Parts: sequence; C-alpha cells; structure tokens
Amino acid sequence: MKKTEMLDRFCSRLIAIERRSVLTRDCYRFEIKRFLDFIEEKKMIPLESIDASCLSEYLVMRRKEDNIDSRSTAKAISALRSFFRFAMDEGIVKDNAAELLEVPKRKMKLPEVMDKDTIEELLDRIELDSPRGCRDKCLFELVYSAGLRVSEVTALNIRDIDIEGGVAKVRGKGNKERLVLFGKDAADQLKQYLGYVRPKLAGSVNKTHALFIGRNGKRLSRKGIWKNYAKYAAIAGTSSHIHTLRHSFATSLLTGGADLRTVQELLGHADLSTTQIYTHVNTAVLRENHRMFLPKLNLSGERD
Repeated sequence: MKKTEMLDRFCSRLIAIERRSVLTRDCYRFEIKRFLDFIEEKKMIPLESIDASCLSEYLVMRRKEDNIDSRSTAKAISALRSFFRFAMDEGIVKDNAAELLEVPKRKMKLPEVMDKDTIEELLDRIELDSPRGCRDKCLFELVYSAGLRVSEVTALNIRDIDIEGGVAKVRGKGNKERLVLFGKDAADQLKQYLGYVRPKLAGSVNKTHALFIGRNGKRLSRKGIWKNYAKYAAIAGTSSHIHTLRHSFATSLLTGGADLRTVQELLGHADLSTTQIYTHVNTAVLRENHRMFLPKLNLSGERD
C-alpha cells in the first residue's frame, strides 16, 4: 500500500470508527506522515519490522529537531498507537509496538488569565468602523462570555445560536455537542453582527451557514482568528493568546462561587481533573496578593 493511500485510509478510520474530530485527524495525519518519512529516511522499512526501539528513536528525533514538549510527545504517542491499531486491522503488522511506549507525565502548567479590566481594555481597542472590526469584537466577546475553544467558535453555524435565550450549541473535542451560555454584551454584539455586519462580509453570494466569515464569505479559519487576536493583543499591550479568554472565563466563574462540576460542563471537559487546574490559578492569585499586601499590614512591626 502506498504511503498516501495508507494515510487516507487511516484518516478515514479516525473519523468513521474512532469518532475523532477533524482537528485530531489533521494532527494525527501530520504526525504519521512525519513518522513514515522518518522510517523511510532511516531505511527502517518495511513497516512490520518496526519495534518499540524504532519508535523511541523517532520520538527522540522529534524532541531534538522539533523541540516538542511532554504534552506534544504524549499526543505523538497517541497518534502512533492509533496508527498501529489501523495497521494491525489492515494486516500490515502483527503487533502494536506503540503500546510499549511510556507516555511522559505532563507537568502542571498554570494557565494564563486576565482580569476583567484587561479584557475590556483589549476589546475596546477593536475599532468598529469596519465590518471586520465589528465581527472580531463580536467573536472575541462570545469566546470570553461562553468560554469557547477557537475550534468551537470556528465551527459555529448561524442555527447554533439562540440570541434571545443566550444559548449556543457547540461541538467540542471528540465531536461532542454541548450547550453553552453567553451574556447580554455578547448577545448585543451578535444582533448587530447578524443584522448588519455579516451580510456585508457575505456579499451577494452566500454559500455558507457559518456564523463567522471572512471577506470572501467563507468560514473564518482558526489561523485567521489567531492572527486577528494577536494584532489586537499587541495593540492593547498584552502578550496573551486567544485561549487566555477561555481560561479567564473559567477562573472568573470559580472566583464568583461556581462549583467545579458546573464549570466542567460549560467548558466541555471530559475529566474533572482538567477543570481543577483553575483552582490552582486561584491559589496562585491569593498567594501573590498575600505577598503584596501582607507587609503593608505589619508596617508598625507589631504582631498579633
């Protein structure tokens, strides 16, 4: 089987059988193509001769040449395991050598968050004198108000939005659907966008039901959203990424008294442990405030 055909069949399996998202499919395709190119270059073919040591050598190469971290290494191992399951079913290999790989432990990294004032400052920097500016403010307001991933806001269609109810239906990781809530500011922006702005962007021919579109009338891409956010973040004097809006949403909910289960549902986390990282963010904020303000409480040198 030729490499291209193998990759196509593997990707079809990911969607049809393993029920992976399009984003995961694209990531796995990139990883496996990288792997197949590597074993060709190293003359490790045929594929049935690959063992765990060959796979370990590949991962070492990825860490050295591509500087991938433990999280990306874990994703690469997941892609390899999925690919070898496919290869076994196709009768190409007898064993799944990737099952012997040890997944590195992920280091807990506290997510970056912004306070409400900083977010409002960033959103206020978006000029509303053009359809693109109005669209971007609506999009980023919705991301923050509903705690959306970039892939989720990209996939939204007009029919997924209930403006009056303040509810949106999104498709998260694993193509799982969930309902999210958004506030009045986001609802007002959506009314303005759908009523006046989107028709201008769509032009005379509108062939897509996508909620957020570009100047060509097509669905706005993730890369386009990242690029636009980076521009506004730079103007506002912050180095934050768009995913910071989602982190800030979650942290604000917990700070306001929401329970972990509620935040888990709104964020679409499969595992509660993923949501719990935001409790560490709150602890970090408390510790910083303690460090900043405690000396001021003891200026006289007195002790309780």
